[in-house]
Amino acid sequence: MPTVHVLNESKIANSFRVAQVRGMFDFSAETVRHEMHAALPFEDRDWQIGLIVGPSASGKTSLAQKLWPEKQITQHFDWGSDAMIDAFPKNVETTAVCQTLNAVGFSAPPHWLKPYACLSNGQKFRADLARALCESDFVIFDEFTSVVDRDVAKIGSAAVSKAIKRNKALRFVAVSCHHDIAEWLEPDWMFDCGTNRFEWSLLRRPQIEIEIHECSRAMWQTFRQHHYLNHDIHQAAQCYVATWRDRAVGFCYVIHFPHPSCAKMKREHRTVVLPDFQGIGIGNRLSEFIAQKYTREGWRFISSSSNPAMIRHRSRSPLWKLRRFGRVSPPGNPQLPGTRSFIASNSSKRISASFEFIGSKLHGT
Repeated sequence: MPTVHVLNESKIANSFRVAQVRGMFDFSAETVRHEMHAALPFEDRDWQIGLIVGPSASGKTSLAQKLWPEKQITQHFDWGSDAMIDAFPKNVETTAVCQTLNAVGFSAPPHWLKPYACLSNGQKFRADLARALCESDFVIFDEFTSVVDRDVAKIGSAAVSKAIKRNKALRFVAVSCHHDIAEWLEPDWMFDCGTNRFEWSLLRRPQIEIEIHECSRAMWQTFRQHHYLNHDIHQAAQCYVATWRDRAVGFCYVIHFPHPSCAKMKREHRTVVLPDFQGIGIGNRLSEFIAQKYTREGWRFISSSSNPAMIRHRSRSPLWKLRRFGRVSPPGNPQLPGTRSFIASNSSKRISASFEFIGSKLHGT
């Protein structure tokens, strides 16, 4: 089993204040020394995600540097003052950048256009993750989840784990002082610098149970700014909120959709998940729960989206049937109410997909 030797040693300078501290604590050594011998047999198996964890000053970063001296350790980037999305590598296509941002749970296009300094801590964390994954196929991320709320840290860990496992060419090593993310990150191996212990990990992410309730239209104000279209809510909207651990995390509203060949049709009009809880499928589960509710009541249920992640999910799911894909077309008659505002809003330029929910038919319910 290969063993790595880590030695951090700092010579103590001579000064009046240093002498005072030496006297106060009866400290006579000439250096401050931290040494560790770590046995890490992770090359014995294929792996994608590793976790180096331990208390502060236990040698986590030094160990990562010793293991992969040719790799850059990521913590923060120099983002500049322009739009955040402009700081991604120029050799990476915009569509790939957008896919990576969505993959790590940063699915809020309006916020991609802000300077990095204007983002929340949770958004900065995910932006750093996305940029690291765009710049290298082997990422060592220091101080992983250290600056975010612990619930956000768990959701963010699950999102990045999911994103990395989609691409077998990626390797990711998280360096963190927080043990609570381990089962959410689902690493292939863990090394604890506090106990000097390596183990192949069989941890699995806990189930996320959300509760869904009917709610008033007033709840839309909590979610409105996070929708990429940011429209006002329809007066006839039937609204639903998803909660996790008593926190509102998702919102969906449905409207009646008049159709010449079907009197009983509903349309999902907006589904939004708060930024800190994106990337683990809450929006899709919320949408499908609501869709199944209406189809069980005898309604046909349709939904259109421009969100690449949602389109990809529904295209692969047996619960949905694709009805249309392409750019949105305005009504044929330019005199119809709303047509001019539709064109002016640039909605006619968006590529979107329209689906019908067929889950009830599929499962015989």
